[in-house]
Amino acid sequence: MDSRCKDGSRILDPPEMFAQEPIEWPEKIEILVDRLESESDERALSREERALLDVYETVPVLESDDCLHEFWQSEVNHQRVISSFDLIGATALVDPLNASRWCGSRSQERGDYSETETDYLSAIEEELPAGLDELIDLVLEFIEEELG
Repeated sequence: MDSRCKDGSRILDPPEMFAQEPIEWPEKIEILVDRLESESDERALSREERALLDVYETVPVLESDDCLHEFWQSEVNHQRVISSFDLIGATALVDPLNASRWCGSRSQERGDYSETETDYLSAIEEELPAGLDELIDLVLEFIEEELG
């Protein structure tokens, strides 16, 4: 039996609470990313091009069940990725990324977090859906202005 709020609505578990449709990138972005990925073997990408790839490659991690924990446990260059989100103007994602830095020094298993850590991380993760919702528009604007 599931729990209910006073108004009768169901209380959601954290993964359900943050569940949102995965970002579906417009074809223009997909084509550009594919081109940059293939060119990256042949030449050094500009900072703006690298930022676009960082953002594109990080979004699936932020959409995953372990989102911020998974991001900080990954082998990416965390500061570069955060700077990439900042460069494209996604401050609504930069703030939670920075606020969750402490996850990088914690256990590989999210289940090992204390109740306080779990609650704090969940509160930070509540900010992600709004930032992800505006990301496509920010990326399109960034492409037009910086990579045009």
